[in-house]
Amino acid sequence: MNFFNAMDISKTGLITQRYRLNICAENLANVESTRTASGEPYRRKQVVIGATGIYEPFINLLMGLKQPMVGFNGVRVLDVVKDSTPFRMVHRPGHPDADQDGYVLMPNVNPMLEMIDVLSATRAYEANMTAFSAAKSMLSKAMELAR
Repeated sequence: MNFFNAMDISKTGLITQRYRLNICAENLANVESTRTASGEPYRRKQVVIGATGIYEPFINLLMGLKQPMVGFNGVRVLDVVKDSTPFRMVHRPGHPDADQDGYVLMPNVNPMLEMIDVLSATRAYEANMTAFSAAKSMLSKAMELAR
């Protein structure tokens, strides 16, 4: 593995964790959304992350080349799925979406779980950034020694 492969692996981790943070932010923003276009409350989304076999190397991005390679062990977002846990029932008699008994179906988003996901994604992002910086530093030192 050369330095650019290490950067490529970290790059995929950075992209994946940033996407995961965006989904967490969307979930938190919709914690009180009782009605979507489908007519039901907002349903929490979850990111499915998996290994990738084809990638575009970082050096190719820098040089503007388009040559995918096979046998890479990075990660990518495989899918975004909706959480199937039931909606919460909250007693809010004055709410426009309340039923005849005053109960409102609320999204299945738990802000505490979302914040845990945010912390986890942030730590993973920081770890990938540290690995990327270490590879960059090693490459820089190797180039200095080559002079």
